[in-house]
Amino acid sequence: MRMSELSTRSGVAIPTIKYYLREGLLHQGEQMAATRADYDESHLRRLRLIRALLEVGRLPVAAIKKVVDAVQDESLPVHQLLGTAQYALSPTVEPEPTPEWDTARAQVDALLDRLGWEVTPEAPARNELAQTVIRMRQLGLAADLTPYAEAADRLVTEVELDTIPYDGPREAAVEALVLGTVLYGRAFDALRRLAQESESARRFAR
Repeated sequence: MRMSELSTRSGVAIPTIKYYLREGLLHQGEQMAATRADYDESHLRRLRLIRALLEVGRLPVAAIKKVVDAVQDESLPVHQLLGTAQYALSPTVEPEPTPEWDTARAQVDALLDRLGWEVTPEAPARNELAQTVIRMRQLGLAADLTPYAEAADRLVTEVELDTIPYDGPREAAVEALVLGTVLYGRAFDALRRLAQESESARRFAR
């Protein structure tokens, strides 16, 4: 297909497609003439992935480039590929040089060990969770996250990871992970608020 058709089918403007080509986010089409290249379904898949990372994941171009590079590296195992995308979605939280931080991070590490989860020490979510534990303690909230961890484990193992198409194109697997991570997360937050309203009505409104 020509670039105009690629633009129409993907919903991405031609100037944006050209920008992605210059930045190496989108692979070059097959050169048919000096001023014409031909594009195929792989370009559509890549544009869908870029849109998911940009519009749903809210990632900057530099982070998208890292994910795309991982997709293109066929020698990279699926676990590392998905981890690259997952880490890109996580906010960067720098450790705080305080005893309070050390305690919170130790609590997070102990929780993961107790659950038997295989998570690298440098996983961004470790620091993100430690920061949350600190804020909870500062506000007088109970910081026992075991029930939430067990619920998350069930959702991931029984639902979320089964929605990823591992046997198809690598772009499709990463796109499914990104969309699932962000959108299932939003859906779960909304469902918790709805459940809280329902339970409050059951307990106090009658």
